[in-house]
Amino acid sequence: MEFDRKKTPYYFMLVVIIAIVVTFNVSYFSNHISVNSTKIVNYALDDEDITPVRDSAVAGLFYPANTYQLDRDLDGYLEHVPSSLSNRPKLLIVPHAGYRYSAQVAAYAYKRLQPFKNQIKNVFLLGPSHKISVEGVALPTAKKFHTPLGNVDVNTAIISELLKHKKLFNLSTNAHKKEHSLEVQLPFLQKTLGNFTIIPMLYGEADPVKIANALEPYLMTNSSLLIVSADLSHYLDYDTANIVDKNTAKQINASIDINHHQSCGATAINTAIAVAKKFGLVPHLLNMANSGDTLSNVDKVVGYGSWVYEDSENVPELTGIDLEQQHLQNFARHHYQNLINIAQKSLIMAITKNERYVPERNEQNNILFDKGNSFVTLYKGNELRGCIGSLSAYRGIAEDIAANTYSAAIHDSRFTPIAIDELNDIKFTISLLTNFEPITFTSYDNLLSLIEAGKDGLLIKDGQREGLFLPSVWEKFSSKDEFMNELKIKAGLSPSYWSDTIKVFRFKTVEIKNDNK
Repeated sequence: MEFDRKKTPYYFMLVVIIAIVVTFNVSYFSNHISVNSTKIVNYALDDEDITPVRDSAVAGLFYPANTYQLDRDLDGYLEHVPSSLSNRPKLLIVPHAGYRYSAQVAAYAYKRLQPFKNQIKNVFLLGPSHKISVEGVALPTAKKFHTPLGNVDVNTAIISELLKHKKLFNLSTNAHKKEHSLEVQLPFLQKTLGNFTIIPMLYGEADPVKIANALEPYLMTNSSLLIVSADLSHYLDYDTANIVDKNTAKQINASIDINHHQSCGATAINTAIAVAKKFGLVPHLLNMANSGDTLSNVDKVVGYGSWVYEDSENVPELTGIDLEQQHLQNFARHHYQNLINIAQKSLIMAITKNERYVPERNEQNNILFDKGNSFVTLYKGNELRGCIGSLSAYRGIAEDIAANTYSAAIHDSRFTPIAIDELNDIKFTISLLTNFEPITFTSYDNLLSLIEAGKDGLLIKDGQREGLFLPSVWEKFSSKDEFMNELKIKAGLSPSYWSDTIKVFRFKTVEIKNDNK
């Protein structure tokens, strides 16, 4: 059969049409009915697909699932607690067992919230993860937590901010899904507070001090409350448990860290102790019991205790720079965000425009123009990048912070000015200073014995030479002698130098940080 050249165009068109049809069908089948290697029986939800409401996991087990019964039981627990006038609680330690065993103990703490139900808006809940292994602190993906009394909103804005501490906080749906240590607190909160949000935090291996540091900026506000969830001793006989738990209570009351044999919530309690030290809070033991008080079996019991932390108004009266430090703590607590904003604005203007930011009265609270002195320390990573401060309170604290931030960024002679491309990496600490208190001593050794390491800032003077170290500098040295030798070097003196003309002053500070590492 001879090839018909006249039909060549026809064959070409036919080939093109077939190619188009095949291509279309391959594309269609690929897009619409192609087969993937993954099987649908292995389908798992992503975090963003998960329901925004975390359902109650232990209603009907740890506490009543019936709304009416739960409401009535809570009324009963709270009514059995005598009313007492007190300051607004800043922190609670409460148990997390079944209500039958521990709710009456918890009620002693929650009763303290009722007079302040409309003041508390953000409740930080910290407890151990019993079901799921957690690295650091797990935050929820849910936007609401449900109980038989209704839904409780999660403060998602604060959750997002805490996640900036990448090595400490993370998201975990599974950790929260079946956990009871935080859930059992919610009905009490719903019963005793008005409109509030929660920040649920479940920990595994975590450093209490790092948790306390991360929460510090939020707990400075009057609208925040920290609740730590912890039971005490486990599975001891009744009499031994009483002895062990009483010793644990003594440690907590003395702000001494406890260990994991004393409580399943030792990390939470030690976080409470760290927070209390930062804010000068005093613990008050409200009630203690164990499961043997409600069960006939007293061979293996679990201990429970409740504490409330309040401002230290009932402790021995402070004087001198210790009293001034307490006043500064209160000032920082109430004006934290404004002071951070002033330093941040000054830092940006200094680095981007080489201009000074001068706070004006019409944009700031009037009290920020009360006289005060500060040091502003700048860091890039863990490296010092500038530090400038004032030795006397001669101008409004707002102006002082703004001016020292500018000078630390641009005019610290030890460093080059901070460049624009460094701005996002710069963190700062504002140190508010008390007055300087002279130390009376008879010798160098006597001076060392009078210094309180870790707490005292020191200023030394000899003639025209002077040097100052903030209390935070103690972290770099292992002894008082090393601290003093370096301080003398900073003053332009020899480390071995000593003279009867040397004058030494101590002072205290309150630190405000914007460091979210």
